[in-house]
Amino acid sequence: MIMHVIDLFPRSDPQIQNPASHPFCGLPMHCQLAEGRSRWARHLPWPSRTMWNISWRICYHCCMNVDKARRYFLDATNPNHRRYEALRALFVDQAPLRQTARRFGYAPGSLRNLRAAFLRDPHPAFFLPDARGRTKPHSGPQRDKLILTLRTERHWSAPEIADHLTDHEQIPVSTSTVSRVLRDAGLPKLPRRPASLRRKPPSTAPLTAPVADQRQLDLTSRRLHSDFGGLFLFVPDLVRLDFDRLLADHKFPGSDMLPPACAFRALLALKLWNGKRHFHVMPDVFDPGLALFAGLNAIPKRSSLSEYSMRVDPRLTPRFMDDFHHAVQRLGLAFSPASSFDLDFHTIPYHGKDALLERHYVSKRSRRQKGVLSFLARDADARVFVFADSSLRKSEQSDAILSFVKTWKDRTGSHPRELVFDSKLTTYANLAKLDKLGIRFLTVRRRSAQMLAKLAALPPEQWTRVTLSNLGRIYRTPRILSSLVRLRGYPGPIRQLAVADLGHEDPTFLLTNQLQTAPSRLIDRYARRMVIENTIADAINFFHMDALSCAVPLRINFDLQLTLIANSLYRLLGQRVGEGLETARCDTLFHKLVRASATIDIRRRSVEIRFRRRANNPFLLHADYARMRPAIPWLGGRTLILRFP
Repeated sequence: MIMHVIDLFPRSDPQIQNPASHPFCGLPMHCQLAEGRSRWARHLPWPSRTMWNISWRICYHCCMNVDKARRYFLDATNPNHRRYEALRALFVDQAPLRQTARRFGYAPGSLRNLRAAFLRDPHPAFFLPDARGRTKPHSGPQRDKLILTLRTERHWSAPEIADHLTDHEQIPVSTSTVSRVLRDAGLPKLPRRPASLRRKPPSTAPLTAPVADQRQLDLTSRRLHSDFGGLFLFVPDLVRLDFDRLLADHKFPGSDMLPPACAFRALLALKLWNGKRHFHVMPDVFDPGLALFAGLNAIPKRSSLSEYSMRVDPRLTPRFMDDFHHAVQRLGLAFSPASSFDLDFHTIPYHGKDALLERHYVSKRSRRQKGVLSFLARDADARVFVFADSSLRKSEQSDAILSFVKTWKDRTGSHPRELVFDSKLTTYANLAKLDKLGIRFLTVRRRSAQMLAKLAALPPEQWTRVTLSNLGRIYRTPRILSSLVRLRGYPGPIRQLAVADLGHEDPTFLLTNQLQTAPSRLIDRYARRMVIENTIADAINFFHMDALSCAVPLRINFDLQLTLIANSLYRLLGQRVGEGLETARCDTLFHKLVRASATIDIRRRSVEIRFRRRANNPFLLHADYARMRPAIPWLGGRTLILRFP
């Protein structure tokens, strides 16, 4: 193009013959063209001048693009490009370091570090490797023969053949390629067919889990993988408890498809595995280990579990729990009939509408709202819940303590030795009934302004300072004032302890019928009672006690008994393992020991559970879980073998 422009000028022009003699030589090309246009175009005749203007515009834009491309290589904007040009100037052009640093915008020290790093590793990633080219398509007579076979034998269309080869034969092929092969073979297009004759595409609908049926349980030799492998750590204790016989003795409801023991184990598995409610089983219905633990071919769906919990007669639960606690006690869970118990109320809040529920105080929200009031009793020494009742009405809550005493007397043959509770649990009249039964109690008294004024008026000499035995307490030397007082509804005097310097702004008042017990022992014992609130919080968080999904208290009561059973099994696990885990919370035991996937090998005479490598496996090995060989009744008497790497 430029040569065509130059041809417009006279050959006799000495500046044409010698371009270096141009006064604008050395300027960029587009500047030279601009100067040439202004100098030479005015000497041309009109037709030639028009041609020059057109050619100049074309040539000007081409030179502009060339100049931009030149600046792209010289003006480095990308960090890698700038680093490359700077190092190239140092090593190839032998440019001074400070001049190069100033040219490319580096500090001299930074450029010196770049040079040293390049000398250590002279292969930096300045340039990206070329992307891999197109994958060579699968071609050849084998592919073409398969295409023709699918057309002649199955009468599939080109899109159907392409989908089948790509998805099932791992031969990536397009519809156009299939059409070309069919056309070259002389096969015509298929006529339009009804939907019933077309090949159906792969279904994207969700899979349907099999119906839970104990009769369809497959115990043939095979290998499974389960995310619920840790559940089989509870199988030895369930076998020792003879859990199936306990359920059969109390005639729990069931069917041939879903026997009572299988349904109960399915519900219990969700409790042991930190499941909120039985409707949360749906994401895990395909796990074979969860179904094998229950003794079923598949875990029951939420509708089946919900229906089963509604079918359980509420009158069966108390008698079953009595026998269960007897069985647990025989296994070595260290609680005695004459234990000391911590008692408390807990409101399970209900967030729905139009429920026939009363309003109760919810401590964590500091307000009253609709919910189910539950009464809990916890063995202070064994740290396990032994009694729960969620069928209370507001008018009956003050007598719940007497109901527990009667139940415990029927279960063990003796009254509880000691009861510890707060001020709102019962009335002074019921305290008199406990004293008449010979049951020691310790409770806190609600303080009033008049009581505080009387204490403030007493001289300091009447107070006695004691030392508490609990080394973990910050305030170990409180002041106490012991006296006998009379209460409305309580015949006779009762001992009152006023405790100051215990970390509270106002003194604490304790009431007890233990007249001879040392004050320090009583203060320590009531402080231990506060642990029940932490234990209830553990049950709320781990067993999801507050996940109230129904407004029927009787159904909630059955779920609460499942919580007690799961809590006892966790206490047995912690007691067997030892090593400081005897008093660990349930969620701690779950995360350290139970939450483990496993490979399950079902054999003719055994079921072998192979756990993966975990940091806490030595605890289970030390507890001899690898040596246990219990026969599982609900799996055809097969021996359970637990393997640890």
